[in-house]
Amino acid sequence: MTKDTDEVKSTKPKASAKMPSPTSRRGPRTFLKDVQRESRQVTWPTPQETTRLTGTVLGVCVLVTGILYILSIGIDQIFKMLRVH
Repeated sequence: MTKDTDEVKSTKPKASAKMPSPTSRRGPRTFLKDVQRESRQVTWPTPQETTRLTGTVLGVCVLVTGILYILSIGIDQIFKMLRVH
């Protein structure tokens, strides 16, 4: 075996290591310009896609609400049969 394979390097930072700090402060104007530039690069959904996905989300919400309601009624009936209030 070679010397390189025998040594195991630690990946943990030393206790005295500090977080790097930015070399320059950037103001809110620069931040907002960066946000504007990034938002132009986003691929936005079409109105039809937005409508379809909104319908899907609302449908899933209604379905989950119905399932939870039915489970609630079922558990309530079980407790009533066991006479637990």
